[in-house]
Amino acid sequence: MIAILLAAMVAMVLSLAGTPAVIRYFRRHGFGQPIREEGPESHQTKAGTPTMGGAAIVGAAVVAYLVAHIGSLEFTWRGALVMGTFVGMALVGFADDYIKLRAQRNLGLSKTAKFVGQAVIAVLFAHLGPTYAGIPANFSIVGEIQIGLPTAVFFVWVFVLLAGASNAVNLTDGLDGLAAGSGTLVFGAYTLIAFWQFRNPAAYDFLTAGDALDLAVITAAVMAACAGFLWHNAPPAKIFMGDTGSLALGGLLAAVAVATNTQLLLVLLGGLYVVETLSVIIQVFVFRVFGNRVFRMTPIHHHFELVGWQETTIIVRFWIVAGIGIAAGLAIFYAESVTRVVLQRG
Repeated sequence: MIAILLAAMVAMVLSLAGTPAVIRYFRRHGFGQPIREEGPESHQTKAGTPTMGGAAIVGAAVVAYLVAHIGSLEFTWRGALVMGTFVGMALVGFADDYIKLRAQRNLGLSKTAKFVGQAVIAVLFAHLGPTYAGIPANFSIVGEIQIGLPTAVFFVWVFVLLAGASNAVNLTDGLDGLAAGSGTLVFGAYTLIAFWQFRNPAAYDFLTAGDALDLAVITAAVMAACAGFLWHNAPPAKIFMGDTGSLALGGLLAAVAVATNTQLLLVLLGGLYVVETLSVIIQVFVFRVFGNRVFRMTPIHHHFELVGWQETTIIVRFWIVAGIGIAAGLAIFYAESVTRVVLQRG
C-alpha cells in the first residue's frame, strides 16, 4: 500500500512541477502543434501550443515507478513488461509527433509505419508475457472467465487490443484535457482492480501478489501523472500530450487489461474511447456506402462542437460518460471477484 501511495505522490509532484519546464523547453525550440485545416475553425487559435507533453506523463510515471521500488518492493517480469509497453508506445508516438513538428503539418508517421511500430511492441509483449511473466495466452472477460487461445491467435489478439486501445485514446485526444482527465479516471479504476487482486492472491491463479502490486504501482503512478498533467492541459491548454502521450496511455491500457485478465472488460472501463472510435467507424462506413454523414464531424466530440456546445461542456460531459462506463466495469469486476473470493475462502 505504501509503495502505491509513494508512486502516486512522486508522479503527481513530478508531473505538476515538471510540465511547466517541458512547456518552456518546447516553446524555446518551436515545438508547437500544427492544426489540421479540416478541423473545427475554433481550433485554429490553438496552433503553436506546445505538444509532445506526453513525455512529461511518461517521465513522471517511470521515475515514480522506480522510486517506489527503492526498498523491499521487488520488480516483476509482468510489471516490467507492462511498463516497457508503455514506454515503447510512447516512443512510437514521439516519432509521429516529431515528424509533424519537423514538417510543420498535421501528418506524422504513415499508417503503415505506425502499425509496424505497434505490431513490434505487440509481438514482444505476446511472446515475453507467457514465456517470462506468466501471462496466460487467452481471451479473457474478467478474472477466471476466459478462453485459451493458440499462440498465433494470441499474438493477433494482443495486436488488436494494443493498436485498438492506443488509436482510440489518440482519437479522444482532440479537446483540452479530455484524454488526460479520462485517463486519470480509468487508471484509477485499474489501480483498484490490481490492488484487489493483490489483497486476494489465492483467488487469482494467473498472477502472484507481487505481480498485482507491481501493476497497481504502475497504474497509480500513471493516474497521478495524468492528473498532474491535466493541471496544465485543462482548457485553455498550455500544452498538448500529443501522440507521445495518447499512444502510450492507450498501449498501457491494453497491456494492463491483458496482465489483469480483464481484456473484454476494457470495453466498459474505456467506454469513452469506444464511443469515440465507433463514431469514426460509423461515419466512414455510412459515407462510403450511402454517401451521407451521420455526424457533422468525427470523432464525435467535434460533432458536438459544431452543434454549438462549449468545449468545456463537452469535456465535462464526456468525463461523466467515462465515469459511467468505469462504474459499470468496476461493478462487474467486483461482483465476479467477490463470488470467487467467497468460494475460495469457504
